[in-house]
Amino acid sequence: MTSRDDVVASLAEWLDDCPTPAHVVERAAADLTGSGFAEVAALNGDLPEAGFLRRDGSIIAWRTGTPEGAHRIVGAHTDSPNLRVHPAPDIAASGWSQLGVEIYGGVLLNSWLDRDLGIAGRIIDTAGDSILFRSAEAVARIPQLAVHLDREVNEKGLLLDRQRHMMPVWGTRAPAFREWLSDLTGVRDIAAWDAHLFDAQPARVIGADRSLLASARLDNQVSCWAASGALADSTAGEHTLVVVLNDHEEVGSESTTGAAGPILENLLAVIDERHGLGVAARHDRAARSWCLSADNAHAVHPNYPERHEPSHSPLPNAGPALKLNGNQRYATSPRGAARLRTIAAAAGVPLQTFVSRNNMPCGSTIGPITATRLGIEAIDIGIPQLSMHSAREICGAEDPGHLRRLAAAFLDS
Repeated sequence: MTSRDDVVASLAEWLDDCPTPAHVVERAAADLTGSGFAEVAALNGDLPEAGFLRRDGSIIAWRTGTPEGAHRIVGAHTDSPNLRVHPAPDIAASGWSQLGVEIYGGVLLNSWLDRDLGIAGRIIDTAGDSILFRSAEAVARIPQLAVHLDREVNEKGLLLDRQRHMMPVWGTRAPAFREWLSDLTGVRDIAAWDAHLFDAQPARVIGADRSLLASARLDNQVSCWAASGALADSTAGEHTLVVVLNDHEEVGSESTTGAAGPILENLLAVIDERHGLGVAARHDRAARSWCLSADNAHAVHPNYPERHEPSHSPLPNAGPALKLNGNQRYATSPRGAARLRTIAAAAGVPLQTFVSRNNMPCGSTIGPITATRLGIEAIDIGIPQLSMHSAREICGAEDPGHLRRLAAAFLDS
C-alpha cells in the first residue's frame, strides 16, 4: 500500500469487519495466514519460523530471529468500551421488547443514544466449539428521552443512570434472545454467548478536504491493524519480531488473555529456550529488547483547548504521538523517547509528543504492565484522536499510515 486512499481503505475494511475482539483475532489470523504465517494450537510442538497463536479475544504472532538477537515487540489491545448482552437479557416493558446489557469499560454513555446498533460476538455450543456471528443489519437502539419530557437537558446536561437508561429497545414483539441467536447462526445447542452491541454505521472518510476518518473502535483497532500489517510485511533477520494483541485492556488487563496474563511471557520463554539460552542469557536478552505499546492518544480538542497541556497537544495528520508520563502511567523513558525519535526520523515518519495536564491525570496502557512483567523496556505511542471511548470516534486520515510505517521501522530497528 502506497497511497493514502489505499491505506485508509484497508483500515476501513478492517474496522467494518471487526465489531468485537473475537472478530479482530479472526481478521488478524486471516491476514497473517495470507502472508505465510502458520497457526499453532499450542507452544509445545514444532514452532514455525513465522507463526501465530490465538486465545479467545487475543492473538500473538512472531517471526523468529537468531539466538544472538533480541526481541522487538509491538503490543496493542483488541477491546473497546461497549455494551454487552446479559446472560438472561429479555425484558418486556410498556409494550417494548428490550435487552439487558452490561456496560464494559469506560463508555461515553451518551454517544450510544439514538444510534442504530447491530449485535455481534461469539457463541459457545455444548461441544465447546466457538462460532462467530454478527447481525447483517441494525436491530437495536437506545432512545433518548424527548426534550419535551426533559426541558432542562440542554442547560443542566444529560444525566444517565447506567442501569435504568441504557437498555436498548429491539422491537415490540421480539423473540427471546436465545431464539433469535439460534435463528441467526443455525446453532441450536447454545451453551453461552459473548454478544456485543456495535455501531452499525461503517467507517468512512469525512471532511470537506477528506482529511478525517470517522469510525467505531478506532481505539484501539487502528493499532491492531498497524501492528499486524507491519509484522506481515516484515522479513526475517537477527531479532525475533513479535506482535501481541491483548484483550481486556479497557478493564485493567488482568485476565488470561490480557497484558497482565501469561501469553507474551510464555511465547518469549519458549523462543528463548529453543535458542538455547540459559537464565542469565534470557535476562540479558530482555534488557536488550524493546516493546512498542501502541494505543491512541488525545488530539487537542478545538472546543476544549483548556483540557490539554499547551506545549504537548497533538494535532491530527501530524504523525503519531510519543506518550510521556513521569508517574509511569506511560512506560516511555528518556532512553526510549530518544530511540523512537531516531527510528521515526530515519523512516521519515513525523512524530509528536503527548503529555497530560497536571490537573488532569491520564489513563494507562499495556506498556507499563508489559515492562513490569517482563523487564523489557516499553515505549508508548498512539495516533491522536477525538471522542475517545465514544461509540464513534475520529482521527486524521493520514495518521494510521504513519503509525503502520513507524511500527514497521521499529520492528526493523
